[in-house]
Amino acid sequence: MDDGELGAFLRSRRARLKPEDVGLVSYGVRRRVPGLRREELAQLAGVSVAYYTRLEQGQSRNASAEVLDAIARALRLDDTEQAHLRDLARPVRAKRRTPRPESVRPRLRHLLDSMDAVPALVIGRRNDVLAWNRLGHALLAGHLEFGSPNRVADQPSLSRMLFLDPHTRELYPQWTDEARGHVAYLRLVAGRFPDDPLIAGLIGELSMKSPEFAELWGRRRVRDCTYGCKQLRHPLVGPLELEYQALQVPDQQDQRLELFTAEPGSPSEAALRLLGTSIGGAAKLPASLPG
Repeated sequence: MDDGELGAFLRSRRARLKPEDVGLVSYGVRRRVPGLRREELAQLAGVSVAYYTRLEQGQSRNASAEVLDAIARALRLDDTEQAHLRDLARPVRAKRRTPRPESVRPRLRHLLDSMDAVPALVIGRRNDVLAWNRLGHALLAGHLEFGSPNRVADQPSLSRMLFLDPHTRELYPQWTDEARGHVAYLRLVAGRFPDDPLIAGLIGELSMKSPEFAELWGRRRVRDCTYGCKQLRHPLVGPLELEYQALQVPDQQDQRLELFTAEPGSPSEAALRLLGTSIGGAAKLPASLPG
């Protein structure tokens, strides 16, 4: 990710704010650009216009945490956006080397296999599926070979599946919402790992192959998708409404364990139980994920 990403992010956040949103009076003067001017943002943040301009132009690296926090408050950034701002303004540069394949520890793989009543999968830094259990595979990608995550060349990419695989698109009745959140998370990850060539390659590929991805990527929104609700339209068991949680794997900060459950007594719970039965899974499903 180049230095221009910081300026583009700051400009996009400035553009979404109106003077009246932050207590400024415009006196009816016609504005040439949407949102706040640089001068207005600098005033709100308590920094000089010259310094803020250099920061937005990528000419001032390693801004202090205090300055970044002041700018974040002026732009009304949420916690995720503020973390993304820090990643862009103070990147941790890594030596360029060929990325090593991600792998799942044997104990985590054993845990997945033992959770036969809960759809579960392990996702890597670049949204590749590193492992899944039988029910997780049947829920999200039954049209793919179950053993594909075990082969580096064939590891399913959730990003490519969402934008380039028609089976996955049909799985999400609210595909646009799913795509919007996915791209926002991918941009957050790209900011954390600016020197990862595989992330850059993934973004470039999707930008060329999917106009929808390119349009969403250009919005520069960020979001950390750690929990929520997903609506699915499964080809075997029909509509599902499931809660999900993405948990960071201990000692593997780049990996997440994603789990799905249905509300007790709901049609979705019955459908999930039916899916488990169809692949020889356990009949009893847990009521909910730990809060």
